[in-house]
Amino acid sequence: MNAFGNRSTVADVRPGAQPSAGSSAGAGTSAAASPAARRASRRTWRDPRLVVGLVIVAASVLLGARLFAAADDTVRVTVARVDLPAGAPVGPGDLDTRDVRFGDQELADLYLPAGAALPAGAVLIRDVVAGEMVPRAAIGRQATTLTEVPLSVAADAVPRDVHAGSVVDVWVTPRPEAGAQAGDQGGGLGGGQGASMAESVLVFDDVVVVDAPRTGSALGPSATRQVVVGVPDEQQDRLATALARLATGTVLLTERG
Repeated sequence: MNAFGNRSTVADVRPGAQPSAGSSAGAGTSAAASPAARRASRRTWRDPRLVVGLVIVAASVLLGARLFAAADDTVRVTVARVDLPAGAPVGPGDLDTRDVRFGDQELADLYLPAGAALPAGAVLIRDVVAGEMVPRAAIGRQATTLTEVPLSVAADAVPRDVHAGSVVDVWVTPRPEAGAQAGDQGGGLGGGQGASMAESVLVFDDVVVVDAPRTGSALGPSATRQVVVGVPDEQQDRLATALARLATGTVLLTERG
């Protein structure tokens, strides 16, 4: 009994004392309700799923970097908005721009870059179809006048793909009889004149083909074809000599690429 007159139960805590039945039952119930905790095993970097995830992330970053770098390699060039025939004046309204990826800068330099200023009186010296990149070499200046000169050329002396708009050189090879006459007239000079006149002579260079119909004459041993070229102002001074050579020689055309 305690100081207040109540009975109190004091647990026997002496060494070797046995716990009461009620105490044992309570302990058993607590043990059954709380299972023993297990320590979670830690995953290490050797986990295959972690390695696969890292590989996927690295590949995504690398692919994105390559695509971004490739996008920076494009060059904006000028393209034809519509079909532009040779000899046609060229203005900003005829042109458009496009981003193109070239293999190297040397190839890119062959084409007219976007925003490049066109020369005064710019014309095309060859056909450019709609959507085609405009080569720098296809842009020329319009001559104030253009003299059309018809040529009668053997079919095998005309490049196969010559057409209106092609740029050609016109050569004349003196006929044998013309060379012999020239040699007789130049006999006092040791006959050297005759040998030189036998060589082909360039009479017009970089002239535009105005017309090149496929029809011709086939009455002789070989068919002939008429080709009309336009001679610009800067070659007018050689026109008289060129016509004389054309009348006494065999004409050959060579096409510029």
